[in-house]
Amino acid sequence: MQCRVRVFAPASVSNLGPGFDVLGLAIERPGDVVEAEFRDSPGVEIAAVTGDGGLLPADPGRNVAGVAAASLLQHLALSGIAAERLGGARPPTGVRLWVHKQMPLASGLGGSAASSVAGALAVNELYGRPLAKDALLPHALAGEQVAAGTVHADNVAPSLLGGIKAIRGYTPLEVLDLPVPPALRLVVVHPHTEVQTSYARRLVREHSFPIEIAVANLGNMAGLVAALHRGDLELLGRSLEDRLAEPLRIGLIPGAAAVKLAARAAGALGCSISGSGPSMFAVTGDDETAERVAAAMRIAFAEEAGLESEAFTGPVNVHGARRIP
Repeated sequence: MQCRVRVFAPASVSNLGPGFDVLGLAIERPGDVVEAEFRDSPGVEIAAVTGDGGLLPADPGRNVAGVAAASLLQHLALSGIAAERLGGARPPTGVRLWVHKQMPLASGLGGSAASSVAGALAVNELYGRPLAKDALLPHALAGEQVAAGTVHADNVAPSLLGGIKAIRGYTPLEVLDLPVPPALRLVVVHPHTEVQTSYARRLVREHSFPIEIAVANLGNMAGLVAALHRGDLELLGRSLEDRLAEPLRIGLIPGAAAVKLAARAAGALGCSISGSGPSMFAVTGDDETAERVAAAMRIAFAEEAGLESEAFTGPVNVHGARRIP
C-alpha cells in the first residue's frame, strides 16, 4: 500500500443542451485535487481545504470528498477486500485528506462531483486499487448527494470515467457510454459570476411544460445521440437546442443570449449552458475555431455584462479521474 497519494478529478459539462439530468461529458481542465494518507484513528479526517476561499466545510460528514471517502472506507471494511489484498493482514481503517479546489464554486462545471470523485478515487489508490474504477461510482454519488440533496450521476460519471455518458436510470443505476467523435472540440467559458444550483433546479422543478416542448427536446436528444454515433458535428450542433431548462435559466446568466450569438458568429456549431450555469459551452470541429469561439464568447461577456471570464478549449477528456504525481 502507498503512504500518500494524489489524484485529479476533472470538471464536467452536464445536460449538453436537451439532456437535462441525463447527459454529461468530462473536460480536460479545470478539476479538483485530493491527497490522501493513512492515519492511526479510524474514519476520515480532512486536514485542509484550499482554493475555496474558506467557504467549504472541513467537517468530513459535510464535505463531499469526505463523505465519498467514508463511503468507500466502510465498503472496504465490510467486504474485507482490502485485507485480501494484504494477504489477510488488517489494513488501516482511517485516512486523512487534503482537498484542493481548482475550479470556481457554483460554476456549472460539476465542482462537487469532481471533489466527490477525487475523494473516492484517492482512498481506492491508497489501498492499492481494490476496486475497479467504475465500482467507485456509488461512493462518489454518496458525496454528490450531500451537495445536491438527491443523487445525480450526469456530472459524477463522466468525471470519474471520462468520455460522454448517458444516465439511463437509477433503479438500478445504468450508465451508458456514448461515442466521442475524434474531431469534436469543446469551448467552455466561465464568467466571474455565480448561479446557485438549488435555485436553478427549483425553476425547472416548479414549471409545467406543454407536451410540444417535451417532444421538441426528445427530438433534439435523439439527434444528439445519433450525431455522436455518426460523427456528424453539424447535426450535433443543431441538436444542442434545449427547450426545457435553458429558457428558464438563461436570464440568470448576464449576457448569455449575446454570448450564444457571438459563439455562432465565430463559427461554433452550437452553444448552450453548462449544467445550471453560469458557465457556457460550445462545440466546434477543430482547435483553431475553438480558440476563435472562446475569444468571441469572452468578449461578449465583457461587453454585454461587464464580466471577466476564463476559457478552456480542447477535446473531450476520455480518461476521467486519475492518479497524478
